[in-house]
Amino acid sequence: MRDLIAALQILLKYGNPRYPTVCAHDLLVVVGIDPGNVTPEDTERLEQLGFTIDRTLGSFVSHRFGSA
Repeated sequence: MRDLIAALQILLKYGNPRYPTVCAHDLLVVVGIDPGNVTPEDTERLEQLGFTIDRTLGSFVSHRFGSA
């Protein structure tokens, strides 16, 4: 739980979308945050916390925290 909260706190620096997540088939997708606006340092930390960039979706995603 701590890693998920830490990741969301990092992403909060880049926006506060009203509906920030979508979960589909074991994948948590963070919507409304452009990965291109996230600093390389924060992107690296998000990867350590279990989030990667999905270029097709244009979003950060997590298999670790996703479930359906």
